[in-house]
Amino acid sequence: MRLGLVHVAQETNSFNPTPTELADFQAFGLYEGLQIPQRLAGVSEVGGFLEVVAEESDVVPVPILRAYAAAGGPLGAEALDWFETRIRAGLAAAGPLDGLALQLHGACAAEGEPDVDGGIAALCRWVVGPAVPIVLSLDHHADLTPRMVASVDAIVAHRTQPHDLLDTGRVATRLLLRILRERRKPVIAFEKLPLLAHQEQFLTDRPPLKIWFDRARALEREPGVLAVATFPVQPWLDVPGLGWAVAVTTEGDRPLAERLANELADLAWSLREAFQRRESLPVEEALARADAAPPGLVVLSDTGDTVIGGAAGDSPVLLEAIRARGIGPALVPIVAPAAVAAAHAAGEGARLRLDLGGELCPFFRPVPVEAGVRRLGEGVLRLPFHWASEVDHGRVALLELGSALVLATERRGVGGIVPELWRAYGVEPAEARLAVVKTASNFQYFRPIAVELLRVDTPGPATSHLELLPWKHIDRPSFPLDPIEDRRSVPR
Repeated sequence: MRLGLVHVAQETNSFNPTPTELADFQAFGLYEGLQIPQRLAGVSEVGGFLEVVAEESDVVPVPILRAYAAAGGPLGAEALDWFETRIRAGLAAAGPLDGLALQLHGACAAEGEPDVDGGIAALCRWVVGPAVPIVLSLDHHADLTPRMVASVDAIVAHRTQPHDLLDTGRVATRLLLRILRERRKPVIAFEKLPLLAHQEQFLTDRPPLKIWFDRARALEREPGVLAVATFPVQPWLDVPGLGWAVAVTTEGDRPLAERLANELADLAWSLREAFQRRESLPVEEALARADAAPPGLVVLSDTGDTVIGGAAGDSPVLLEAIRARGIGPALVPIVAPAAVAAAHAAGEGARLRLDLGGELCPFFRPVPVEAGVRRLGEGVLRLPFHWASEVDHGRVALLELGSALVLATERRGVGGIVPELWRAYGVEPAEARLAVVKTASNFQYFRPIAVELLRVDTPGPATSHLELLPWKHIDRPSFPLDPIEDRRSVPR
């Protein structure tokens, strides 16, 4: 039995004006063919696929393409064309396949193409033909579209936030094998809701999201149900039809799939107000809380500039506030290509005047600083990151700004959410007082060494204040931007 594998994942933030190019995928490893199992065993959804396949003596993996880029601006036209060309050629060269594991993000847009993932799914279906089962696995922040659903046989999604990518890869691959061996004839029903929600209620270990996801897992245990996928969509994707969704795959029982999809959509809608609750603190309040916290490391979540949500990572807002208050030692990551270039030109030990922040995103203005260059570096780092084993941040400069240490990078990388990034440049985060992370939910890497974690209400393209964003393309009305009582009164 020959199982093909295609993995292309990028989450688009429409309010980040910097396009995502092939170099952004290369920063996390862009692999084809046999490079994939050699580089990604035990990592991401690909690792989950490889793990299941290794347990099956009659299954031959046929890896075709693996591409992941950090969330960011829309794909450039050249990158989209490259992926379509390589997928088409790779599937054609692979020869006959018994099934295809298709691993996408589901919230990717490009210049002129609001539904990149739907286009890739349709392309795969066209190449392999109608008889080859395709199981599509998605990030649960996907914007599910009719084109995705029509192109595949079953759909699964991440079951936790923070994501367990290995789990998703295992679940999808086992479902694909079950469809093939038991000759199942799956059907998919899906519902979309005119609903958006910011990022602050997206953790699955607590209500309200836990209620919705737990119900999905319970429904998967019912007879005839193959998979239940719930999608609290990426909230910064400005495309037509954007909204939360549910997809239910059953063993040929469409009425059952429709009934369960409708039930889960109603449940999400009933919780809509709870999903709008904000917990992030104003900047000054957050710093006062941090100052009063017990001894140890306090982690500050820069919600508006979350690189994991597609922001550019170039906000100086928290850096300015920390320096003004004089709290430290404070660790602050920032994407600042021009500042990095200046630091490398000056060399280690130099002192120089720099502008930090606002290089890439119009939400911010640069801040003039005087900094000492403590350490310089560049190249690929091995990091325990859930999407990749190696990450290239480009050239890096570790800068001293009084009580703050700034890790300035050319590329977005992982937004400073992994302590090992600091350790690679001789800094132990556990010995600092503050650490800024450019994420609103991926705190798992810092939790073991932090005494407190505070979400900070900061501006940026990933702001929790969705009403402040310059929406142009989404369908209206859409809750909470508009008042809606009955979801069925607003078809999606």
